[in-house]
Amino acid sequence: MITILAFLFVLGVLVFVHEFGHFIVARLYGVRVITFSLGFGPKLLKYQGRATEYAISAVPLGGYVKLAGETVEDGGRTGAPDEFLSKSKWIRFQVYMAGPIMNVLLALVLLTVVLMRGADVPLFETAAPVVGSVVAGSAGEKAGLQIGDRILDINGHDTPTWNALEEIIEPLAGQQVSASVIRAGRPLALKITPDSIRDTATKFEVGSLGIVPVIRPQIASVSPGKPAALAGMEAGDVVLALDHARGLSSADITTRIRGSKGPLVFTLERNGETVDLPVTPDRSGLIGVTISPMETRRIDPGLLQAVGLSAQQNWDSAVTIGRTLKGLATRETPVKQLMGPIAIAQLSGEAASVSWISLLNVMAMISLNLGLLNLMPIPVFDGGHIAILGVEGIYHRFSHRDLSVRVKERILLAGAGLVVLLMVTVIFNDVMRLMK
Repeated sequence: MITILAFLFVLGVLVFVHEFGHFIVARLYGVRVITFSLGFGPKLLKYQGRATEYAISAVPLGGYVKLAGETVEDGGRTGAPDEFLSKSKWIRFQVYMAGPIMNVLLALVLLTVVLMRGADVPLFETAAPVVGSVVAGSAGEKAGLQIGDRILDINGHDTPTWNALEEIIEPLAGQQVSASVIRAGRPLALKITPDSIRDTATKFEVGSLGIVPVIRPQIASVSPGKPAALAGMEAGDVVLALDHARGLSSADITTRIRGSKGPLVFTLERNGETVDLPVTPDRSGLIGVTISPMETRRIDPGLLQAVGLSAQQNWDSAVTIGRTLKGLATRETPVKQLMGPIAIAQLSGEAASVSWISLLNVMAMISLNLGLLNLMPIPVFDGGHIAILGVEGIYHRFSHRDLSVRVKERILLAGAGLVVLLMVTVIFNDVMRLMK
């Protein structure tokens, strides 16, 4: 039930915001709006306003705003000044653009709210992708990646951070890629075929190189009056070694502390300096610390900083979406990576079961995708209508005529066919994920 409710909430908000963009800009320029509907098909609820009918319809997979005189073949078109086609191409362009822009703005606002809650962010995510370890039998080992290798790019796409590397690799499961690597100061070119790993959260098949960054355990908190505090240990200290043993995980450190019969020597990094601290566990085998598996930094941004971070993250996501779309066109990205309504419902339900902040984060991601995908030059999409406007403008400039009704009908019919094909594909992908 929570999945259904979360899905309806997410989709309802995103569709409302999108259609409200078209509605408000149309009204701003004096275009009469006949219907504002959330959903398609038979109307379940409706209210007749002074000039517009507001409705909730049976099929919740979208919505629409019906404008007076929106098409040439509209039976009720009279050429009145409040009809859509009576307005200039510049105004019509703005009406079409308003929906996607509202979705992008919603993504910006939602992510700002999420970021203002603050978070502990792993440092490795924004660090250069230097290999800390290689999983035995993984794609990285088979390709010859070694500890200390710095991955510069994948298929010509720069990888300045681990996040950037993962965003490029994840959609390329099972496809050979070219990697530029620096090893001991020398450039190296490798061919790697990422392993296909199933993400347990999303059930997507994602690409993995089987490499791990340099991860160092960090003291997350120190309990007052306990052995660690008395010895001078502080939250934020990075554990380099324990009794001169380096490369230990947080689990290894915890095991050694509990199994100790006497003093332990922690080698710590604090503010760039190395500190050795002897600590003797108490009778219960504890020293009074919590240890994070990796280094993190706490981010508690104010409003303006959160807006800036949101803008940057949305821009990075937009670049990734653009790369994915390009990959679909060049067959670099498999179509099985596309997500449909069933997958969106799953993501929404899982996020809602965690927290409302997680749900807002998912909403921001989907809203950005919806806004950008709607700008694709496919007839029926807003981007398709904009493309037709552009073509019509060029055609009119040279022939002094608009495109014929028959030509527009054929373009829209082809676009509708593509959309149906796309919907069948993504629903098939969703069903196959559920069956695995």
